[in-house]
Amino acid sequence: MAKLYFYYSAMNAGKSTSLLQSAFNYRERGMNTIIYSSIIDDRYQIGYVTSRLGINSPAVVFDTKFDFFEDVKSRIKNNTVQCVFVDEAQFLKKVQVRQLCRIVDELDIPVLTYGLRSDFKGEPFEGSIYLLTWADKNQELKTVCHCGKKATMNMRIAEDGSVCEEGDQIAIGGNELYISTCRKHFYEKKPGVIKDVGRNFTYII
Repeated sequence: MAKLYFYYSAMNAGKSTSLLQSAFNYRERGMNTIIYSSIIDDRYQIGYVTSRLGINSPAVVFDTKFDFFEDVKSRIKNNTVQCVFVDEAQFLKKVQVRQLCRIVDELDIPVLTYGLRSDFKGEPFEGSIYLLTWADKNQELKTVCHCGKKATMNMRIAEDGSVCEEGDQIAIGGNELYISTCRKHFYEKKPGVIKDVGRNFTYII
């Protein structure tokens, strides 16, 4: 029986790498997959899921108006689909998470989604709220804070090296903009010592 999965973590835990590995495993066995990626994720190349390890795969781009159920339904008219993958799932809207549920429940196709649980203010994303609520299985992908504890929060760093507390929820970036920390250091605003992040400063614990 097909299920909806939500794999969540803080930044830089290897979500895209895990997605690409799982999709490769399906294709290696001759199974067809669909990979979706958000149109606003322009860190590397729009229309691709790219991991920090440098591997990538073409993806169907989605925006806030995209209908996942209708897209998959139209595709299976001409070809079977064994699995659906969604990267940057925190950017989904409530209605889109419902569409993914319908893919699982009505089309009997497993859906694997990957994303962040919360933003730089410690607030949940809309997509993550409903995935955590409606998914058949939630699984955390773990990474570490500079103190060695599990990192669960995403700290945004300003140009001058200070910790951001205000701003738009969505700001696309990688190591140059975000640092994963444990809850304690997130609320203490202590990102730790990070070197060679493309900025002219060093973070101090």
